Amino acid sequence: MNQKGSVDWLLFLSTSILVLFGFIMVYSASFPEGYYYFRGDGFFFLRKQVMAGLAGMAALIIASFIDYRIYRKLNKLMFVLAILATVLLFTAYGTEAYGAVRWIDIGGLNIQPSDIIKIAAVMYVAYYLEKNAQRIRTFKKGYVPIAVLIFFFCGTIALQRDLSTTFVLAMTLGVMYFCAGANLLHIAMTAFMAISVTSYLIINESYRMVRVISFTDPFRYRSTYGYQVVQSLLALGTGGLFGMGLGQSRQKFFYIPLAYNDFIFAVIGEELGFVGAFGVILFFVVLVWRGLRIAINASDLFGTFLAMGITCLIGIQAAVHIAVVSSSMPPTGIVLPFISAGGTSLLINMASIGVLLNISKNSV
Repeated sequence: MNQKGSVDWLLFLSTSILVLFGFIMVYSASFPEGYYYFRGDGFFFLRKQVMAGLAGMAALIIASFIDYRIYRKLNKLMFVLAILATVLLFTAYGTEAYGAVRWIDIGGLNIQPSDIIKIAAVMYVAYYLEKNAQRIRTFKKGYVPIAVLIFFFCGTIALQRDLSTTFVLAMTLGVMYFCAGANLLHIAMTAFMAISVTSYLIINESYRMVRVISFTDPFRYRSTYGYQVVQSLLALGTGGLFGMGLGQSRQKFFYIPLAYNDFIFAVIGEELGFVGAFGVILFFVVLVWRGLRIAINASDLFGTFLAMGITCLIGIQAAVHIAVVSSSMPPTGIVLPFISAGGTSLLINMASIGVLLNISKNSV
């Protein structure tokens, strides 16, 4: 057990192992695409991931030494960051990929605003919940403001046509609100509104609708809408108990689109089998366990809500990624934290772990 004044070394070790494992899997899963599309450079994606990982480790270490209570004072900046990131996305800086504008290109550096918005939302809502802890169960001064906040932050991501990230953030903020002692009737009202809005967004976008339809029987649509999920299931099934061996995946050879990103867990299952996939899940379980423990032992409510939010962001995102890959929920594009290729995601997640470590250092 950690003593007061020391960081949670098990959390740090688990995170480091996931990041290093991510380097290996990004290299394995992305080598064919890097070699084919980037003039024989099979290390293209690995190189970018390692650079992001080194920057992320620096951010983690720095954040672990910054008193987390300073973020309470930066609450207004959180709003500004979310608005600025969204505005920039719909200017000349926004770049389109896979049918949606979700990246900002500044000086050749691609940044995904949703990753910034997520952590900004968690920090601001943590501040709000602490400040209004005594009236959080009331309707007018408790429920209405938090509902507006959730709608605002999730709406900025929904504008980017990123329903999966919107879902992850909504679930995270909802859990934070619930843990703050929310009225169960208000929770039910929020859930009803969330389901209604989600249904509307799905029905009014044909590509989302066909994803839901194909989810019911992906093999029936294996040549069209269910193609990606079917290839993912074939990869997991081929892996069996112990896998085909590291680097031996067949599905990564242009059968699974974005094998190094949205479907990297399928490659893990194919190459390392059930044992390897289960091992990855265990590391995320450990990470969530340590995060929740830090939240419980935090020295103030702000630390509790902030730790809870960061832990939920990472845990829920990992769960959604694995659920999509295993066809346990309709297909959607979302990365596996610390493992999938993606510089902004890796950097922000590692910095968030640094904040968690600082909260653990100041725990009671």
